[in-house]
Amino acid sequence: MNDKDMINDYLSMMKGSLATYANVIAETNNAQLRSTFQQLRNQDEQRQYQVVQTAVQKGYYKPAALAPQNDIQQVKSELTSPSM
Repeated sequence: MNDKDMINDYLSMMKGSLATYANVIAETNNAQLRSTFQQLRNQDEQRQYQVVQTAVQKGYYKPAALAPQNDIQQVKSELTSPSM
């Protein structure tokens, strides 16, 4: 298995792990346990981001182009405006 495959496998597993954390956090009633899962999720998100940066540097991954600022502003406005 080459570096690119290993990085892609790791990122795929991490994506699943982060989704599981989101579900567990949403359903956990115990504040201390919830906080622990949030800390674990935050650490994994940081690791995932670092691996993505490595993949970009090595040319294994090309991120999507940035959205135009007016599109970003429009979505922000739609999400923050009171619903009717």
